[in-house]
Amino acid sequence: MFRAKAGGKIQWASRPSETTMTKYVFVTGGVVSSIGKGIATACLGTLLKARGLKISIQKIDPYLNVDAGTMNPHQHGEVFVTEDGAETDLDLGHYERFVDQDLGPLSNMTTGAVYRSVIERERRGDYLGNTVQVIPHITDEIKDRIRANALENDADVAIIEIGGTIGDIESLPFTEAIRQMKMDEGFDNVMYVHVTLIPFVGPKNEMKTKPTQHSVRELRNIGITPDILICRTKMPLSNEMKNKIAMFCDIAPDSIIEGLDAEHIYQLPTTFERQGFASRVLKRLQLPDNPPQLSGWEKVEKTLSAPQHRLKVALCGKYMEHAAQPDTYISVVESVEHGALANEASAEIKWINAEDKEGIAQELADCDALIVPGGFGERGVEGKIEAIRHARENGLPFLGLCLGLQTAVIEYARNVAGLEGAHSTEFNPETPHPVIAMLKEQRTIDQKGGTMRLGAYPCSVMSNTLAEKMYGESLILERHRHRFEVNPRYHRTLEAAGLVISGTSPDKRLAEMIELKDHPFFIASQFHPEFKSRPTRAHPLFTGLIAAGLKRQTDRSQRNGHGVSEISELHRSIA
Repeated sequence: MFRAKAGGKIQWASRPSETTMTKYVFVTGGVVSSIGKGIATACLGTLLKARGLKISIQKIDPYLNVDAGTMNPHQHGEVFVTEDGAETDLDLGHYERFVDQDLGPLSNMTTGAVYRSVIERERRGDYLGNTVQVIPHITDEIKDRIRANALENDADVAIIEIGGTIGDIESLPFTEAIRQMKMDEGFDNVMYVHVTLIPFVGPKNEMKTKPTQHSVRELRNIGITPDILICRTKMPLSNEMKNKIAMFCDIAPDSIIEGLDAEHIYQLPTTFERQGFASRVLKRLQLPDNPPQLSGWEKVEKTLSAPQHRLKVALCGKYMEHAAQPDTYISVVESVEHGALANEASAEIKWINAEDKEGIAQELADCDALIVPGGFGERGVEGKIEAIRHARENGLPFLGLCLGLQTAVIEYARNVAGLEGAHSTEFNPETPHPVIAMLKEQRTIDQKGGTMRLGAYPCSVMSNTLAEKMYGESLILERHRHRFEVNPRYHRTLEAAGLVISGTSPDKRLAEMIELKDHPFFIASQFHPEFKSRPTRAHPLFTGLIAAGLKRQTDRSQRNGHGVSEISELHRSIA
């Protein structure tokens, strides 16, 4: 028996028959962590979907957390929220952006979730007195969840990425489970892709295959032989090098794919296609190899190679050690790129530390737009408020996301509405004007994981507003992840002072979007639009922000007497 999702709940269903048509591709990594398994997985999904195949895609994380919701984004990267409210690993964001397909709770599996499920079933007596062991009970639970995700998506091909590095003790139950899958499903229905590193050393940059040899040997010791190797490298692999890897790793030379470093990850689908990655997978799985429809990705690649415009976007947050940890705001950063692509532009991110309140105005002087992203905790809040004040007073295009909306409301309440000392009860429970407050239904919750307002909620968009202009719709669905809201008791006071609440919950109780009328582009959302943006289909708020930033850049150039190229119709429409 295994579990499938029905009616919003996970229920037991029958195991697929032995003649199931789903094929399974497992992606593992070796040598070092963060080697690019997630991007390789996303690219394969993209290329198979471009051929008309139905896919499912899944990330297995070998940590004991039940989900990623309580993990520090500075340690692990952002928490990605799916449409139905699952708090997941950031790789699911890559998956959604590349394959343009909404994922759900079954798309992310953790050791914590697997063990919790097995222990709960043991407590109920489901095992009828048997001794509960890693094999078969844990491995069966893993296989059941893999099959359930494939079934939920009616997948022709299920692609599963195993987190961590081969040899990690935490991954052993998962690698044993995927080893068993080949016996369960049949040789022609299961294959393995292994991503490794080809380092180079010495003054002559000599490339070394030994780490790859050891990584494949470690995999084979577990009982898994890779069908395809993706070799991460900074330089092309010679035929001699491929033949050497093939000989020592017992793999055909044409099954070795170069994972050359790319200037941008959105160039990789077409790069992998040119190397025949998907075609080799389909051949191994005995599936038809139809011509792929990649015109959208080819357009993205062309724009990345020769953008017509360039601008600088400030990102003001508190997780600013980004030389080492760029994943903290990864969906925001990628959404900026999507908005730039939609405007045939490239965007440079300027990281601004919100804890340095005094230097923020100077930092923003050379920027064309500002984003204040979401986050938790008081650190850096006053700096974000100062950045928003600067944007409001100086006509700098501004987009606030979740906490970005809340800090924008605080700034407006203090400096325009005259509510001295206005704040959020998250940061100052004794504030005289709690313009941001916790939802009533959240006040009695004492657990952190999965207890916020999560997933997609409807938002009614007010007519004749910037929000309506951006969306072109009166009712939208956007993803949330928060506990605090604009306090309904202050809606009328803020609106009387000129703040426009341009998006609300359908019952008008909750503020979902705010904006300013007499400003080139000033808008903020309680939700997280970055979770729904795609490189081939940018989110309208990011498209609009970039267009407004380019228009500001053009206007400044004209005022300074510099010649500029004709701006697009979209840029004019923001005026």
